[in-house]
Amino acid sequence: MREILLKPRLHKFHTFEAFAREYELNEKDLLFTTGYLYEHFIKPHVSKAQVVIQDEYGDGEPTEEMAEAVWQAADYDSYDRVIAVGGGTVMDLGKLLTVRRTGSVNQLFFKKAELIREKTLIAVPTTCGTGSEVTSTSVAIVKDEKGNTTKLGLLSEALIADTACLIPEFLAELPQRPFAESLIDALIHATEAFLSPGRATMTSDLFAKGAIELILTGMKKVQETENFDLRTQYGEELLTAACYAGIAFLQAGCGTVHGLSYPLSGAYFVTHGASNYTFFEEVLKLYDRENPEGKIWVLKETISRIFGCKEGEALQVLAQAEEKLIPPRRLKDYGVKKEDLKLFTESVFLNQKRLVDNSYVPLNKEKVLALYEAVY
Repeated sequence: MREILLKPRLHKFHTFEAFAREYELNEKDLLFTTGYLYEHFIKPHVSKAQVVIQDEYGDGEPTEEMAEAVWQAADYDSYDRVIAVGGGTVMDLGKLLTVRRTGSVNQLFFKKAELIREKTLIAVPTTCGTGSEVTSTSVAIVKDEKGNTTKLGLLSEALIADTACLIPEFLAELPQRPFAESLIDALIHATEAFLSPGRATMTSDLFAKGAIELILTGMKKVQETENFDLRTQYGEELLTAACYAGIAFLQAGCGTVHGLSYPLSGAYFVTHGASNYTFFEEVLKLYDRENPEGKIWVLKETISRIFGCKEGEALQVLAQAEEKLIPPRRLKDYGVKKEDLKLFTESVFLNQKRLVDNSYVPLNKEKVLALYEAVY
């Protein structure tokens, strides 16, 4: 198996001001970010670069309509570098700003237009979750031929950023819910990469383990230390962990949790981190029931070592640590109807086969439906 060892150059800066000085942003740069980040962190340090504000074209998860609007806002021939500063939506759309417009966004995602990368991409994540700054995927909610919405990933090594810059300053003012959901999302990325049955490599295992240990150590600090603020006191470590997790699943891929979450995100516009978190605990229980002697045993050993619990209690202790950060929501909390569960199951096998095939244990429709019912 060929390994994608590590394509982006990785840098760390304490502040955006230091980053802007180093990269000397100019007229041929397109800065893509959110209005809040621009006003609170970026504006005083950027005077020459072109600026496109993502949330002026839509909120929440990236959609094909949002992507088309962003394309229209950015004159393709006017910039050479894209500097994407933000969370998962900014990362996903920022990647699309680097490719030639050979067709519509919909055509790109359904492989009816050629993907040709022509611009330099500098990715600056502002959450400790997606790891998208180092991955080869852009995700969007798109419409199929019948007009139904679904969440798809556009995969190509051409989408990997040239440079990823980690700046812990951005975490300080992140609200608790998106922060906690992004942190748990990073843990899910690392865990799915580590438990990948066929695509995991020495490189992905190394980075996945590193991410898992950093995140669990942070969670333990929250339990041990009163008023411990992960964002300000452990932010650099968590950004590093999210980046490690991205490197891990760049090679090993994601699995069941992501496969289940995509229909929820696509139909109900639930954020990526929140959607993944909904399924994480039940998926791990399934894995442990059906293959307890595989690599999930190593995961449980790691949890028990860091939290000081018995291995048989590891998954329960992990769930409790996650809930201390933020309680998970159930499907009905998002307005999902009982009859949606069978439709979600069909969508998983129709649109997310790459994730189904990368499950730690073999999946069928009965198992997937049972997982949906368990979290309903």
